[in-house]
Amino acid sequence: MGSEGLEIRTPEGVPFTIPLAGAGARMVALVVDLLAILAMESAVLSALTAFAPLAPDAIGGVVTLLYFGLSTGYGMVLEIWWNGQTLGKRLLGLRVMDQRARPARPGQMIVRNLLRPVDALPALYLLGAVVCWGTRHRQRVGDWAAGTVVVRTGEPVRADWSQLRRERYNSLREHAALAARLRQRTGPELAGIALDAVLRREELTPEARVAVFGVVAERLRGLVEFPAEAVEALSDEQYVRRAVEVLYTAPRQGPKYA
Repeated sequence: MGSEGLEIRTPEGVPFTIPLAGAGARMVALVVDLLAILAMESAVLSALTAFAPLAPDAIGGVVTLLYFGLSTGYGMVLEIWWNGQTLGKRLLGLRVMDQRARPARPGQMIVRNLLRPVDALPALYLLGAVVCWGTRHRQRVGDWAAGTVVVRTGEPVRADWSQLRRERYNSLREHAALAARLRQRTGPELAGIALDAVLRREELTPEARVAVFGVVAERLRGLVEFPAEAVEALSDEQYVRRAVEVLYTAPRQGPKYA
């Protein structure tokens, strides 16, 4: 049976778990997409009706090609255009990603949609449902071939910072009140950008890495001013990593008294 999340690790060894989409949500999204495809087919067929008396045999062939083109091209075009989402996925808060938690490439989206007829065998997407249920990361045949997964975008990414190397010291967490203020003032968009920068640092060139972490660090530093001794020795990237740890972990508990 598939796992509940896709686990990846930062260069420091911190595992992050991205929630995977469940079979129920994926099925509802599929129904929405099928209804959208049927609506488009109906509109095109209505336009073709006027030409049916002129070439009835040709119209039959056009209808067959139309069905294949819309059912396959719908997913390809929208997933590429909407960064891994179709209408159904967008409404259900789902997104297609690379199985290494990177944005899916256009070629991957093309492959997963070309194999959609295989997943639909023998009827009602039975093969795709069985394969999705049985694979580790809930991948249907198309996902398995393309190296993609479907994740839930409306739920927070979970991180286990307990696996950081013991010698790693986070000076920001030593200032509990300021760390709490940072959590309060950092909006979900900025928090997500900071986390994404940490997770995808290896994909960036050295120049791009410096630029990205510089911008993110500047925005985070502008929210809360930590004491100089806590931040003066930190590079922009180190500051962002420590800020992400503060944002995505529970506050440190103070001493308890009997």
